[in-house]
Order: sequence, then structure tokens, then C-alpha cells
Amino acid sequence: MSERLDAVAAAYDGIADELEQALAHVRVAAKHYRDGVVPRGAAHAWSAHGHLLEAVERLEAQAREHARHSVPQAD
Repeated sequence: MSERLDAVAAAYDGIADELEQALAHVRVAAKHYRDGVVPRGAAHAWSAHGHLLEAVERLEAQAREHARHSVPQAD
């Protein structure tokens, strides 16, 4: 694999890691809310949101990179 493609793959692995972290925080938030521990639930909910924002930023960076190299022509 070329270094450029390896870097792209690593970027997507990082995005996946952020989404997995968001998922884990959402599950913990749900448990805390079920247990009536609202402050901790809210803290994990905000952490999940932060991981989602990071994933979106990274996806947007990948989209901008793709746009720089994309050629708008029909096959």
C-alpha cells in the first residue's frame, strides 16, 4: 500500500475510534440515567457529543481532501 493510502486508512481508523468512544459514552450515559445519576449521565452524554464532533471534523477533512483531488467529469 502506498504511504498516501496508508495515511488515509489511518485517518479512517481514527474516525472509527472516535465513533466507538462516542458509542461507549452513550451507553454509560444511558446506564447513569437509568440509575438516576443525572450529573454523571450528562457528563458522559457531553463526552459522546465531543467525540462525535471530532469524528465529523475528521470526516470533513477527508471530504475536503477528496474534493482537492476529484475531477468533475462523467465516464
